[in-house]
Amino acid sequence: MKIALLGYGKMGKIIEKIALSRKHEIVLTIDHETLHDLTTENLQKADVVIEFTTPASVLSNIEHCFNANVPVVIGTTGWYEKLPEVKQQCIDGNKSLLWASNFSVGVNVFFHVNKLLAKVMNKYPYYEVQVEEIHHTQKMDSPSGTAITIAEGIINNTDTKNEWVNVLTTDDKDDDANVAPNQLLIESLRIDSVPGTHTVIYDSEVDSIEFKHTAHNRNGFALGAVLAAEWLHDKKGFYSVEAMFDFNS
Repeated sequence: MKIALLGYGKMGKIIEKIALSRKHEIVLTIDHETLHDLTTENLQKADVVIEFTTPASVLSNIEHCFNANVPVVIGTTGWYEKLPEVKQQCIDGNKSLLWASNFSVGVNVFFHVNKLLAKVMNKYPYYEVQVEEIHHTQKMDSPSGTAITIAEGIINNTDTKNEWVNVLTTDDKDDDANVAPNQLLIESLRIDSVPGTHTVIYDSEVDSIEFKHTAHNRNGFALGAVLAAEWLHDKKGFYSVEAMFDFNS
């Protein structure tokens, strides 16, 4: 395929390397220095767009891709309050978009097992559950999109929790939060160059159960994004990454 990359930082460069290793061609790269190249004509040179930028840029980039009628894979997080509007726009215009809080195959397996675990643990309400996520200090959103997806998987399969609340901890900042019994705590830590670690903790007076995913680098995210582009490029519609996986067969 011919791929356009919107966002050409660390993540974009890893995606490029993996895409080239899978015999694809990169026909356009956009970062803050090449925004003048973000035109409908240039986007239409691509079979699919992979977008990893910032919450401030993502909606405009989606609009550009829709106007060019090019399928777009969205890896940016921190904009999900706009998902219903973007979904309607995508469907009404017969466009193509796939989004994910995390494209890693391992993380998506983690998401699935997390839901199953929540269903089991729902039978034992004396366990208190919380989510902990650790990312690098350059991470712009808190909690991470991955942590939110994990939390929603728990909330949707648990009787005692119906919303999440976030506490952010960095070297120089610690935001306190009062957590009500119906709230699921997401504790966010920002530490140096950690690619991403997510842990679900069930704690009782007698023992604790921890379910953890640790990313060793960004390669898993990047490979998943390229796999998503391969999956989406000949489809129409609005998809979450779950559509790529069949965990029920």
